[in-house]
Amino acid sequence: MAFRGLRGLPRVVWLLGAASLLNDVSSEAIFPLLPVFLAELGGGVRYLGIVEGAADAIAAAMKVLAGTASDRGPRRLLVVGGYAIPALARAGIAAAVAPWHVLGARVADRFGKGIRSGPRDALLADAAPPGEAGRAFGLQRSMDHLGAAAGPLLAAGLVAAGASVRVTFAVAAAAGLAAPALLALRLKDRRVGTAASSTSTSMSTSTATPTSSAPAALPPQLRAYVALSALFALANSTDAFLLVRARDVGVPAAAVPLLWFLHHVVKTFAGLPGGALSDRVRRGAVVAAGWSAYALAYLGFAFADRPWQIAALFGFYALYHGLAEGAERALVADLAPAGARGRAFGWYYGVAGAAALPAGLVTGALWDAFGAAVALGTSAALAGAAALLLALSPLVRRVDAARGVLSP
Repeated sequence: MAFRGLRGLPRVVWLLGAASLLNDVSSEAIFPLLPVFLAELGGGVRYLGIVEGAADAIAAAMKVLAGTASDRGPRRLLVVGGYAIPALARAGIAAAVAPWHVLGARVADRFGKGIRSGPRDALLADAAPPGEAGRAFGLQRSMDHLGAAAGPLLAAGLVAAGASVRVTFAVAAAAGLAAPALLALRLKDRRVGTAASSTSTSMSTSTATPTSSAPAALPPQLRAYVALSALFALANSTDAFLLVRARDVGVPAAAVPLLWFLHHVVKTFAGLPGGALSDRVRRGAVVAAGWSAYALAYLGFAFADRPWQIAALFGFYALYHGLAEGAERALVADLAPAGARGRAFGWYYGVAGAAALPAGLVTGALWDAFGAAVALGTSAALAGAAALLLALSPLVRRVDAARGVLSP
């Protein structure tokens, strides 16, 4: 199948991509300044790990519950609510006067993400044309990263104009409210069970039908992939640590949002080609390549000692997102029973989210005790191990064979 770029994707894919764009303008205007803001409130690097790790871990259970509930409907309400709660939580960050206030707001933010993630991706998987799930997820991820690129630029412009961090956070929260407003007006919920599979040869065809009254069992190939994703998630602690690393190496505070902008620009242009590539070759190989890029990037961050090296590494690090993010989600859609995609995505996000707290705690503790090189090097080793195991695993090869890109 030739790469078709942006043509032929359904309206719902564009609509969900637009919501992701608006949400990430809001989120990423705040994120680069969060370590600075926490430091002003008295929180250190270890506390940063607790804040980010706890927020993701607490949201993990909600991802499982919301994904499962969305298979019975209505997905629309879950997705709209999942975008509204974070926008309100970011207003809470703007009003915070103590580190624990930030923790509470970040938990609410990630709680909202937990509500929307599984239902949104199930909607995307159901809407994707047959054989083009990677392209659909790639477009959504590219639009998400476009918003994430605009967010730091917005923050940098506001700060340069003399706005305080609190005012910047308040403007970001207001921008985030546009996403649920758009979806509330335009998103239509598809009746669960009527959508075709995103790949005509999904692994689920022999295990369940969309109209089955009993919950479809999640196949062993999907469970194995989720387990490997959990191992990778232990390496994938918050990117806030990389921003701290940038400051340690000498990147000026005013340049940190611009560095984050560069990172997301690269991800914007890499997401759609990476997802489309996974429609034509082994998805497992594309994901493993992305995880390997992550490992190499973190190894570079561990030993970088010049600002220009940090800038180059942020660009290279974006290759992980471009290669892996759309392919990771398309692989879940391939492996999941068509009538249980919400539950499959819920478990995928939930298990990875549950690993976020130990990932954040361990990285923060290693950083405080032994320095950045040991902390980031450990993350690189875990990511490399996950990539190697996925590349060698036979458990996801059957779905690639069924898609016609690999001999059984």
